Amino acid sequence: IVRAVTDDGSIRAFVCCTRDTVNEAFRHHQTSPVATAALGRCLTASAMMGAMLKGENDTVSIQLTGNGPLGRVLAVSDSKSNVRGYVDYPNVDMPLNSKGKLDVGKAVGTDGYLTVINDIGMKEPYIGKIPLVTGEVGDDLTKYFAVSEQVPSTVGLGVLVNTDYTVKCAGGFIVQVMPEGT
Repeated sequence: IVRAVTDDGSIRAFVCCTRDTVNEAFRHHQTSPVATAALGRCLTASAMMGAMLKGENDTVSIQLTGNGPLGRVLAVSDSKSNVRGYVDYPNVDMPLNSKGKLDVGKAVGTDGYLTVINDIGMKEPYIGKIPLVTGEVGDDLTKYFAVSEQVPSTVGLGVLVNTDYTVKCAGGFIVQVMPEGT
């Protein structure tokens, strides 16, 4: 993970390459391509959000519970960006979308919720929950940051799966305008 912040502290960014991590998840869970993409996006986002945590024992969880055939997609990270996760139905097979891409949005579904749980060692964890926007993980996290954390952000996540179902590349970015910049 690469972290960056502007000189005046008004914008921060996180960028990461997670190919090996997502490949390990594929090998462990034997996920279909669309399940690999959905889980990989959540693992990538949780790794970057884990890097945002301040306490050594803090954790962040991202949970997508849509009405799509994947069921729940869950990823958890600690403050060192060590991630783990799973998808309820890892063998879901979906046709490609109209652009010839894996249809993660349809596999996750749009009737459901994105839940982010920040456990920072307080009595109760902070839980933010928003309705799913598109089922595409980056779009939903962008909305989550704006609504629940009130931090203008853009989130981009991607997983490219080879024909043998292994991961060719995976990664993402989060760019945020900090309160000093508004």
